[in-house]
Amino acid sequence: MKRELAFFEGKIVPIEEAKISIKTNSFHYGTAVFEGIRAYWNDEEQQLYILAGKEHYERLLKNARAMFMDLPYSAEDLVEITARLLRESEVKEDIYIRPIVYFKDLKLTPKLIGYQPEIAIYLYPFGAYLDPQKGIRAKVSSWKRNDDNAIPSRYKIAGAYVNSALAKTEALMAGYDEAIMLNANGYVAEGSGENIFIVRNGKVITPSLNEHILEGITRALVIRILTEDMGVEVQERPIARSELYIADEVFMTGTAAEVTPIVEIDNRPIGDGQVGPITKQLQSIFFDAVRGKVEKYRELLTPVYK
Repeated sequence: MKRELAFFEGKIVPIEEAKISIKTNSFHYGTAVFEGIRAYWNDEEQQLYILAGKEHYERLLKNARAMFMDLPYSAEDLVEITARLLRESEVKEDIYIRPIVYFKDLKLTPKLIGYQPEIAIYLYPFGAYLDPQKGIRAKVSSWKRNDDNAIPSRYKIAGAYVNSALAKTEALMAGYDEAIMLNANGYVAEGSGENIFIVRNGKVITPSLNEHILEGITRALVIRILTEDMGVEVQERPIARSELYIADEVFMTGTAAEVTPIVEIDNRPIGDGQVGPITKQLQSIFFDAVRGKVEKYRELLTPVYK
C-alpha cells in the first residue's frame, strides 16, 4: 500500500483527515455496525480481487437498517467506492478492508433514532489472523455468546464485541489461541470472531443460524465448497460441547480467520492432533478460489485494476 487513504464523510481523504470527535455518539454506546472484507493479490495476473464485496455490503446495509441507520448507498455503490479506494491507495498485496457505519451526532443519549448515520472505510495490511498451517489450540470459554434477544450476534455491532473480547482475552491468558463460545442453551455457538465446524464420520457439522451466531459469508462459501466440490455432506444442527472432544476434525472460518484448523481443545487433541484431510482439501480449494484460480468462484470476486 503506497498511500494510506480512507473513505470518510463522502470522499476519499488521507487517513490523517479521517477523524471523529470524542463526543461522537456511537463511540460512547457501541452502536456502530461494521464489516470485515478481504482483498487478495494474484501475482500472476497482477490483479487484486475483493472477495464477496457485494455480499458483505448487502449484509452491512441490512444490519445498519436493523439499527435504524439508512445510508444513501447501494451495495454496488460501496463496492465501487472500495475498489476506487484500493486503486488510489495503490494496493498490490493482500489487504483487509474495514467499513464502519456510525452515528456521527455529538450527543449523549443511548438511542437509535433521531441521529445521522455516516460510513467510513479504511484499509489495514493484515496477514494470517490465526495459524492456518499447523492449526491452533482453543478453549471453551466461561463467557456465553450474546443471546439474540439481548444483543444479536447475527449483526456485526461494535458494542457486541465486548462479549468476544472477554472470551478471547480469557483464552489468551490461559495460554490458548482462541475461544469457543457456547450459547445460553449450552450448545456450541462460534469462536470469538469465527464460525465453527466439526467433522465426524466423514460428515461436516456446523451450528445452524438460530444458535445465536453470525451469518458468516465465509461460512456460506465453505459450505458450498464442501458440498459442490468435495461431495461432503454438511449438517446444520446444535452441537454439544462434548462433541468437540470426540470430533475427527474441527476448523473455524471467517474473513479474518479464513479456514483455520483447531488441533486441540481444552487440552484434548482433536483426532490425531494434526490438520485433518477434509480441512486440508478445503483449505486448498478455498485459497485458490479467493485468488481467482477457480473459475466457478470468480463470480464472488471484484477485480480492482481494470
